Amino acid sequence: MRVAVTGAGGRLGRALIAALEDAPYTGPLGPIGWSRRDFDLDRPGTIGDLLDRDRPEAVVHAAAWTDVDGCARDPDLALARNGAATGSLAEACAERGLDLIVVSTNEVFDGSRTDGRGYEPGDQPNPINPYGASKLAGERAAAAAYERQGTRGGALGIVRTAWLFGPPGNDFPAKILTAASRAAASGEPLKRVADEIGSPTYSHDLAEGIVELIGESAVAGVHHVVNAGAASRAAWAREVLRQVAELRRGEGWDVVTRDVPASTWPRASTPPAWAVLAPTPLPTGEPLRPWQAAVADYVPALLRQHATAVSAGAAS
Repeated sequence: MRVAVTGAGGRLGRALIAALEDAPYTGPLGPIGWSRRDFDLDRPGTIGDLLDRDRPEAVVHAAAWTDVDGCARDPDLALARNGAATGSLAEACAERGLDLIVVSTNEVFDGSRTDGRGYEPGDQPNPINPYGASKLAGERAAAAAYERQGTRGGALGIVRTAWLFGPPGNDFPAKILTAASRAAASGEPLKRVADEIGSPTYSHDLAEGIVELIGESAVAGVHHVVNAGAASRAAWAREVLRQVAELRRGEGWDVVTRDVPASTWPRASTPPAWAVLAPTPLPTGEPLRPWQAAVADYVPALLRQHATAVSAGAAS
């Protein structure tokens, strides 16, 4: 099977290409990686020619404008990139009878839930920020495109995920290491947000889940694919620092920590306070592992990334 991935140079795109290269159904030519040069969200009209040139049987749409504060500052651009561009891609895929997976977000929900349960695929979306609104617009545009084609349009899957982390860095765990280093050097406390709760998800594990959906012909429908468990930003930070100290045999940073509300740092975007997704079953019945186990796999690479960044900063 020939599978194309948009946003192949991004965090999830890289993980998807690696997972597809190992998938038993991927042909000898491997997956097709489309970078921004191939499929630009600002010029989505080129997608038909791209599909006809490379002739994939399925497409995973991982490209998106994920700068949530940038989306809040320019909601029209967010709707164009995350909404209209997704609709254009879906229209072209449906016309050609191709399967399509659109990667979406927990931020399509408002985060006001107070019963301690994660959001299910059937729960009513109600985004409270332009990023979430733009991603929901993309979901709906894709659904409309496939509905117009009916059974001739292939299968459409919506995969919602949350709090993605993984190589190549510049994610929440990497920012925590940088902040902890600065706090230790300055003697100031490391402030951690305690009133935002979500589902930390490792890009490698999400990619494996998506590859499983494709391989088992289970693309159709809405899927919530996240690592098991939930955590506040503060708890996530504590676990990252604990595992770093454990790997370094206690040679962590001597840093005082303090839990604070999200309002400590005013932002252009308002994130949902309860950003937890209830994971939907994957075809094999095996859920993704707990997020803490995924962090343990990531920490060695995270430390290497941190050391490289520190060295680059010192050299400059």
